[in-house]
This record gives sequence, C-alpha cells and structure tokens, in this order.
Amino acid sequence: MTQSSAASQHPLSEYIYRLESGEALLPDYPENVVEVVGILKSYGIVLDAYSKNLIYIANEQFLELFPFFKYFNGEVKTQKLLQYWWHDRINFEYAEYCMKTMFWHGGGGLDQYLDSPEFRPLAETAIQAKTKGNLMIQTLHRLFPEFLPEQIRQLAYYSGLGQFWRVMSDMFISLSDRYDHGEIKSIPDVVNHILSGLVESANQPITYSVKINNKVYDILPKSAKLTFLMDTAVPYVEAVFFRGTPFPGTVSYNAQAHQIPPEQKQFAYGALYADPLPIGGSGIPPTQLMQDMRHFLPDYLHNIYQNSCRGEDDLRVQICQSFQKSMYCVTTAAIIGLAPYPISTSDPEQKQANRIYFENWMDRFLNSRLGEVNKPTSRECKLFPER
Repeated sequence: MTQSSAASQHPLSEYIYRLESGEALLPDYPENVVEVVGILKSYGIVLDAYSKNLIYIANEQFLELFPFFKYFNGEVKTQKLLQYWWHDRINFEYAEYCMKTMFWHGGGGLDQYLDSPEFRPLAETAIQAKTKGNLMIQTLHRLFPEFLPEQIRQLAYYSGLGQFWRVMSDMFISLSDRYDHGEIKSIPDVVNHILSGLVESANQPITYSVKINNKVYDILPKSAKLTFLMDTAVPYVEAVFFRGTPFPGTVSYNAQAHQIPPEQKQFAYGALYADPLPIGGSGIPPTQLMQDMRHFLPDYLHNIYQNSCRGEDDLRVQICQSFQKSMYCVTTAAIIGLAPYPISTSDPEQKQANRIYFENWMDRFLNSRLGEVNKPTSRECKLFPER
C-alpha cells in the first residue's frame, strides 16, 4: 500500500485509496474480467472499421461538399449499396458523432494548432489547389472566407481521431489475444495492458497530409509536434468519456427549459455518466455503437448475455453495461498514466501531490455511474423487488 497516511475526506475516498494502491476503479471480479475483455475485443474490431473510414474521409473526401458515398471507403458497388439501404453495415455515423464531439469541445494541442497562425496558410494553399478551375467554389471562398478553413479543421479531426482509434483498436485486440493465451487474468492486468499501450504510443506523431493532383499538401505537419497521448487521447477522454453532448429526445434544447448546462465545462453526458437503459432508443448515438458491437461479440460473452434473465431482449443494454465497465478501466489507465508522480513513490510530498490529483479527478465522478459499475453483477430474474 502506497497511499498517503492521512485519511481523505473526499466522498469517494474509497476509490482514491484504490488508485493509490494501484487498483482500478472497477472491482476485480472474475465476471468483470470476462465482460471487459470480451467487449473490448468487439470494440476493437469496430474501431478498426471506424478508424479506416475516418482516415479515408480525411484523405479521399477532402473538401468534397457533398460526399454521398463517404461511408463506402471507395468501394461503391450495387451489393454494398443494397446492404447500406438495408442497414446491414457498420454505423459510421457514430464515429462522426465522436469526432464532432471532440471538435466542439476542443482541448489539447490539436485544437490549439488549428486556431494558430501556422495553420491558416497551409489550409489556404490546399484550398487553392483543390478549387483551381472551379469558379463556383472559388466564389464561395471569397464570399465566405471562413467556411472552407472550418471544413479543413473538421477534416483534421477526422484524421486525428482515426489515428487515435487505430492505436486503440490494436491495443484492444492484443488484450483479447493475451487473455486467450492466459496472460490476462484480472482487472489490474487489463489496466496495466492499456496503460503500457498508452505509454508506448504516447509520443507517436499525429500528422495529416492530402494529395491533390499528385502533389502532397501538409495540414498537420510534423513541425506542429502533435502527439498521440496529449493531443488526441486526453481530449478524447475529456470530450467522449466525460462531457459528451445531450442526446436528442432525452432533454429539451430550449434555453428557457434550463435542461442543458449553460457552461460547456459542466456537460456530463459522456460514457462514464450515461444510463444504459435508454440504449436502443431513437436518437441515442451510442445505440449505433452497441448495434455494431453486437455483431462481433466473442462466443463466451455472447453466451453470458443469452443466459441472462431477458436473454437477447435487452442485448444492447447488456452490451452498454459491459462497455461502460470497460471504459472505467481505460479511464483508470489514463488517470494513473497522467499522475504527477508514480503511484509507487514513497516520498511524502509526491504522495500528497498524487492525493490532490486523485481528489480532483474524483470531483468529476460524483455524479457518474462509478457506484453502479462497482455493484456485483446479477443476471438472475427476480419476480418481486427485495424489501
């Protein structure tokens, strides 16, 4: 135990002590290990598809104002078109939802660079190359000079999120492989695997260039010094895990109703706060993710869902519950990895600095689903509630 000797007065002190002891925000139950590894395998497969499509859009649909076939990854075929009309496909709309959430909330070096003086001339050069000979678009650019640069900023987020998900997909698939080989046996093993992956990829460069008429134009050059961890991973956790956006149909967007916080920093609609029960409802973006993951569930996890009280009648809800547990593991890895000092430190001042750091994080978990995911999982049917 390396936790600070002084008792914490925080309402969530139990979880602070866990983090200080190298444990996870999710309890180390055997059923949690199965759920987390299984759902992250499915998620890794889905992220592979999301990543490829986001990068395809950024590279191949650059400043295409009406990209009708952007979800086809360049393969426009009758059979594929029929599959899309029948909704027998990956819901790439959810990937765009996450991208737009990151784009709107901002944060990190990517957001700062896209508002910097260095970005504007690079964007303008690419715009001139792309619109050469197109009088209509050139006129549009002259009349509304901020429109196309804003489209390029968004495309940079397509690419940045695609690169981030590329790393995370590989990380989750390798986690599943290690579990199959008997190397992953506990929730701390899961967290350590993710933490090692984040550390290993921390300084991986995030760059973005487009080819226009056989010439390459930099949008996010190496000189911007954008990296995986601080410029995509941390803003992603902030935007998607914590803040998110209010789901249409669940709250009123009318300002007079006061159902949405007036301050962006007060948003708490992310994956760590979301109630799994609405999953499956119209207008709830995570429904699309759960629908995608259901196609790639490993047999051992699918069997658990099938043998539950309601079987597959509430499959998306069960998937969402498992997914939420897995996100608390990912969040644990991120929190420990960003701590000011190693959690194994014995220096009193460093331990106190870590304590303050963890307490600040716990402030954000006060209204989250942390307590719910820490309850033992019960899949038994009960005809009457316990009194």
